[in-house]
Amino acid sequence: MTTREVEHEITVGAPAPAVYRLLADVAQWPRIFPPTLHVDQVERGGAEERIRIWATAGDGAKSWTSRRTLDADALRITFRQEITAPPVAAMGGTWIVEPVSDDTARVRLLHDYRAVDDDPGSLAWIDRAVDHNSRTELAALKDNLERAHRAEELTFSFTDSVNVAGAAKDVYDFVNDAGLWPERLPHVASARLTEDTPGLQTLEMDTRAKDGSTHTTKSYRVTFPHHRIAYKQVTLPALLTLHTGLWTFEEGPEGTVASSQHTVTLNPDNLAVLGPDATVDDARAYVRGALSANSLATLGHARAYAEGKA
Repeated sequence: MTTREVEHEITVGAPAPAVYRLLADVAQWPRIFPPTLHVDQVERGGAEERIRIWATAGDGAKSWTSRRTLDADALRITFRQEITAPPVAAMGGTWIVEPVSDDTARVRLLHDYRAVDDDPGSLAWIDRAVDHNSRTELAALKDNLERAHRAEELTFSFTDSVNVAGAAKDVYDFVNDAGLWPERLPHVASARLTEDTPGLQTLEMDTRAKDGSTHTTKSYRVTFPHHRIAYKQVTLPALLTLHTGLWTFEEGPEGTVASSQHTVTLNPDNLAVLGPDATVDDARAYVRGALSANSLATLGHARAYAEGKA
């Protein structure tokens, strides 16, 4: 069997401990690394953890489960995929953070992997995916850390919620069945939903704005029936460089609380789409207003659907 070993590295203008902390906190990865869609921490005990990752690879998306060992003293994290996705037969590696100076660090990302049936074509596909994702992740890591002070102003989160006198399953079903949204939601002009792998959806959607214009978005969604749906938008409007979200459905004795949470990062280079004198505050208000309006419209129709079945 052919085992490939590759290494990528980058120098980051940030202290080594700060770099390590970001790598250790996998919950933040969808916000930092473009290929990462969602991460769940399955188990945690001491320095060991099991995580499930959903990420883009090539033209699609895949998921796998990895075990990680964290060594904060050595600034090193080793990982090994427990459950791989074809054509990967085995995959592992190490993040190594090396101090260069007090405010500079070198990050090395090592991978070793094998292809199913040792197929040369599959191995070449993995080569390309690992190379692309490694370069993308390292560049994003560098950018995120070096612009931390700026990103703090540009990145924000917010949540909209409604109370539903109905079952969480019915509210979840409405949001999950996004292919039916053009028939159910006035702000959705068209939608194309595919789910080749159970629990991993691709949603392409044309949404109507208040001015009557439409814009097209593409998102990957990870579903957890009947509790939550996480997503990452990969086709972004001019004002954003990041948009992740989470739909949650919590059932209690009084009914269900359905929520839509958004995390976005503004693109300061494109504020002019709102006008020549637009500020970051203007963009924050516009984005929050637009996203909240769509979320609350969706949640309102989902509530009516669920209460009609109660």
